[in-house]
Formats: sequence, structure tokens, C-alpha cells
Amino acid sequence: MAQKPKVDPHVGRLGYLQALVTEFQATESQDAKEQVLANLANFAYDPSNYQYLRQLQVLDLFLDSLSEENETLVEFAIGGLCNLCSDRANKEHILQTGGVPLIIDCLSSPNEETVLSAVTTIMYLSSPGSRSHPELTAMPVVQCMVRFSLSANARLRNLAQIFLEDFCSPSQVAEARSWRAHSALGIPLPRTEAPQQP
Repeated sequence: MAQKPKVDPHVGRLGYLQALVTEFQATESQDAKEQVLANLANFAYDPSNYQYLRQLQVLDLFLDSLSEENETLVEFAIGGLCNLCSDRANKEHILQTGGVPLIIDCLSSPNEETVLSAVTTIMYLSSPGSRSHPELTAMPVVQCMVRFSLSANARLRNLAQIFLEDFCSPSQVAEARSWRAHSALGIPLPRTEAPQQP
């Protein structure tokens, strides 16, 4: 991810973030959009920025960017959401504005970092204290996590195993495993998991 951006103290944090959002919306350059979105995702690490990011509708900007064809924009957008969604107000916004299907779609990304961020985001959204959201543990998601739990990628495998143990019932996991045995359909693994060409 891009280096942590420096804020001009004369502009102030809100003004700087506003300038980033304006630049993202105004520029036609994909490189500039990627750089701005990376900066916004980095600002999303800091809870002191959450209020400004909500005020500037950056959560919606991230959610909108999940539908982009540019995989780098999707990676930074889901990374930003992942950083934001440990906060209850941000989590509620994502759940109430239809963000869950967009995040679940990221599980089928060929980009490994996008998939890791999507799994982590789903775990944050499913965490205790959240309103129950059945889509987060629907059978296609559980099946996907079962497949990820067999991945050669240790980070993906470990995240998926935690999800299955902490957020799914044993019967859900058993059903997902039996479906997996009978069906080749489902969410594909990230590109890094593809078999090596001979």
C-alpha cells in the first residue's frame, strides 16, 4: 500500500481529506485515482479520522469503488473498508447501505490482497454486537471459506479457519463440506492459488 500521506497543518485534516475526495471525483487518470484511494485507505487506519471520513461520504466512495473493473482500485477500496469496519457506526453504515453483497463479491477476486481484506471485513461485520446479517454466513460464503481453509496460502487458510470456527455453526460447516464434495461450482480461489502451468 502507498506510504502514509502527510497532512499540511495549514489546511487541516478535514480540508486535506476533502481535497483528496474532490481529486478522486474530478480526475480522469486511473493512476491518480489509485493514489488517492490508497491515501484514503491509509487515513482509514486512524480512528480519529472516522468522523471526517463519514462526513465526506468516503465509506460510500469505497463501496462504489468495489464495482470498478480496475483491480487496484478494488484492492484499495476493500482495504479502506476493512480498516473502517471495526467501528460500530461505520459497520452499521456498511450493513444498512447494501455493502454486504459487494464485499462478498470481492471473495472471487483474482487479487490475493483483495480476498484477504474481504474475509477480514466479513469477520468484522459478523462480530458480536453486530445486528445479525444472514448474508454474511450464507451457504455460498461458508462454502467459499471451506475452500479457502484448504488453501496453500497460510494467511488465507488461517483467516478462513477462524471464520469457520468463530462465526459458523458446526452444522453449517458440515453442510458446506458436503456441498463441496458434490459440486464444482463456487467462488474461485485467488490467482495465486491457480495450479502451475507445466
